[in-house]
Amino acid sequence: MKFLERLTVCQDLTPRSAAMNMAIDEALLQIAKVPSIRFYRWNSPALSFGYFGRFADVADYATDRDLVRRWTGGGIVFHGDDLTYSIIIPARDAMFAESSAFIYAAIHSALRDVLSIQGQRAELAPAAEVAVTDFEDSSRADRGYNSSSCSHAPVARPTAQWPACHDGPQGRGYSRHLCFANPVRADVMIDSRKIAGAAQRRTRAGLLHQGSIQHVDLANGLAEQFASELSNMRSEKSLDKSLLERAEKIAERKYGSNHWLKLR
Repeated sequence: MKFLERLTVCQDLTPRSAAMNMAIDEALLQIAKVPSIRFYRWNSPALSFGYFGRFADVADYATDRDLVRRWTGGGIVFHGDDLTYSIIIPARDAMFAESSAFIYAAIHSALRDVLSIQGQRAELAPAAEVAVTDFEDSSRADRGYNSSSCSHAPVARPTAQWPACHDGPQGRGYSRHLCFANPVRADVMIDSRKIAGAAQRRTRAGLLHQGSIQHVDLANGLAEQFASELSNMRSEKSLDKSLLERAEKIAERKYGSNHWLKLR
């Protein structure tokens, strides 16, 4: 049995700004009726960092990358050559009742299985079957930008079993805040190197899971096979005008503002 009973698949082929990509994910969460996955692109090299991250840790990249603070947690992720995706699970869906840790591991298990079929030696970072109590509690309301009571999904502690991968643009040096330098439980690994990580946010409307896949061949139908592994019942859908207009307003008010970027 697949992870999701139904899944709407959106191949968003239009490269977009970092702020707009984040805003579209939030807009999709607001209106979701069935689970969905969106694969998306960036119109310039970008950098996203978690809601609790400090702007000072990414400020040096502002001259050559489009910076954005995510609504989800996690560390620093470089975008441009990766396969970026978001999964929305609305509150009305049965899977929403599962723990954030279970959902995180289930999504990455599907990706691992696809990579294994393609001949990659993919596996999950150890202790994928962990309880929510094994994760750091990062619950905190975002009352400045959402009138509903929202909290961030748990963020896993880095696993000591995996060596750090000192990736990222050269010249800045290694940072402990780099997401792909610090594998956590249930991240996808190939030959001790993290190739997929994600962050989540859970609200009254549903759960938002934002993920990035890097350091693997992305031109071999990986996105399509990933969606297929998540659900047997899939339907294709594009972003309509009303959704994009909603996202533009969110981007202007939130993700594209200096106040949000430099929140902490």
